Amino acid sequence: MKLKLFVIATCLLLAGCQQKGRFTVTGHITDAADTVMYLEHITLGDGIQAIDSVKLTEEGFYKMSGDTIGNPEFYRLRIGNQCINLAFDSTETVTVDASLKNMSFGYKVEGSGVCDTIRLLCLKLADLEKQIRRVSDDRNYTMQERSDMIEQLIKDYKTDVEMDIIQNRYGATYSYFACFQVLGGRLLFDPMNDKNDLAWVRAIANSWDQKYPGCPRTQNLFNIVAEGRKNQAPARQVVLNIDGEKVRELGIIDMTFPDINGIPRTLSDLKGKVVLLDFTAFSLEGSQERTLLLRELYNKYHASGFEIYQVSFDPDRHFWTQRCENLPWVCVYAEEGLDSDMLTLYRVQELPSYFLIDRNCDLQSRMETTSDIKKAIESLL
Repeated sequence: MKLKLFVIATCLLLAGCQQKGRFTVTGHITDAADTVMYLEHITLGDGIQAIDSVKLTEEGFYKMSGDTIGNPEFYRLRIGNQCINLAFDSTETVTVDASLKNMSFGYKVEGSGVCDTIRLLCLKLADLEKQIRRVSDDRNYTMQERSDMIEQLIKDYKTDVEMDIIQNRYGATYSYFACFQVLGGRLLFDPMNDKNDLAWVRAIANSWDQKYPGCPRTQNLFNIVAEGRKNQAPARQVVLNIDGEKVRELGIIDMTFPDINGIPRTLSDLKGKVVLLDFTAFSLEGSQERTLLLRELYNKYHASGFEIYQVSFDPDRHFWTQRCENLPWVCVYAEEGLDSDMLTLYRVQELPSYFLIDRNCDLQSRMETTSDIKKAIESLL
């Protein structure tokens, strides 16, 4: 399946998002006699919806349930203004115990590591709010000093969350939750304006696309990434400053990109070999199947003078590194992603796109499928 460039493509594989079951929340809320507790679904676009409720007695025991849809969704238990955040993606039973006096932060959860990590994130955010209030109320500092201190507290908080919660767990439900924590009415992670935040959200989007392709929350992440890239992209003009003599000599538009070790790799250095120039992205559907095909070609023809120069336009460098670290051919990374001038210069409209270059470094053919590559390679070897 191919990806139209400069457009966020949605892979509507809804089958993986429609495996319904039921989850159950049970437990004990003390000091809450005669109050009504709601189980609410925090939807993506339709607000907060009550899906179950119970009137608590003096004993405080309760049991509520709701439907799962196969991908993670977020919920909360609420009594008045006191809330407990939860998440479910499968048929499971979670026990939540608390006292109404300190329900939002003093609760205990059993049966779900995801829900417990969300609890820790909420406690961590509450502690950040306390630190910020202390700084804000401290008149021993100027307004600018307080502002700088608060920004540093937020920065440190985000670094801790990134390193302790999100890193290497990009596909986790709590990583998604962490990206949407709110402080004082603003999102802590700001992928619209912060390049570092955008990178983290992009990594989560890629992982969710692997685990939950086509699901609304996956698409939501990709939409945010697309808007963030657009918002942060500097005004730029493609300047074609190409040496005409070099183009005539080589027959190609040359390019240099770094490989996995940061070493610059230049396409024209492969002159003397038959080269398959592959513009691709490992985040595309079917990438693993294409990699297997390329391995077959490489193993069959490399000894005869065949090489692959593979340029990745993945939005997340870490994701690309994981996917290409054991590949035997030349794998390079285009930092500009879909904004790379090379896509314009080679008139690439779809990913993946393939070009075959002969031993004299002349561009011989352009291919958008791999069906005829074998014959084309053999004709040039």
